Amino acid sequence: MNLIKFKKIALIGVLATLGTLSCTGQSRKERPENPPSVDEVFEHMDANEDGLLSKKEVRGPLKHDFDKIDENEDGFISKEELEKAPKPKRKKPQNRER
Repeated sequence: MNLIKFKKIALIGVLATLGTLSCTGQSRKERPENPPSVDEVFEHMDANEDGLLSKKEVRGPLKHDFDKIDENEDGFISKEELEKAPKPKRKKPQNRER
């Protein structure tokens, strides 16, 4: 009977340790080094595949700056408009020594 209790306690300890390690390993969200290309943005956001991005399709910083990027004010962002748009400044990641 004591062996069964010991196995259960050991199993719970191992699971708790693994759960803690996986949580701390994923706590910091990594940013890609380079921003996505215009084609990659359209591939991910152009839901109806019409070659234009509407306000409903965009998200993130692009949604915030939609009206600035939509130069002809037609309610859509074309690839040409996105290519001409000023690139957002990215903060450099801090190197943390452990």
